[in-house]
Amino acid sequence: MSEDRLAAVEARLALLEDERDVARAMASYGPLVDGGDADGVAALWAPDGVYDIDEIFLAGAERIREMVRSPAHQGWIRQGCAHVVGPPHITVEGDAAVAVCHSLMVVRDEGRYVVRRATANHWRLRRTEAGWKVVTRTNRILDGRPESPALLVRGVRGEPAGP
Repeated sequence: MSEDRLAAVEARLALLEDERDVARAMASYGPLVDGGDADGVAALWAPDGVYDIDEIFLAGAERIREMVRSPAHQGWIRQGCAHVVGPPHITVEGDAAVAVCHSLMVVRDEGRYVVRRATANHWRLRRTEAGWKVVTRTNRILDGRPESPALLVRGVRGEPAGP
């Protein structure tokens, strides 16, 4: 195999590994948050990371921990809930990645499970010595407002979440 061809194969493999690692970090969110692992959830974010959820803006790991430990979230866990993060579309450029997916919050209500929220998710991540970390996760509920589907389109294009 020529040097150029070997370099091309190595580059393709590195990209696939990056995409897998980003997807794995994203897929960790649901099990960790539903398990009430505040430290595990916070560890998905960079120390200066942001979680922007419609009406809630969490800046920094401690705020993310507080969200998981909050009485409201602990109530969802006791009632029975599942945060399901859909398959992501990931764009990796060097040490930065943009990913987009849907997520559902499924809750147990009177013995049956119902979707409480369906949201558009836009993630920005960066490679660190400790692996890929979330810089910003922006969630917008899919309730007909135009910003939510636009967030999905920007993510597929590898663009930032902002307008």
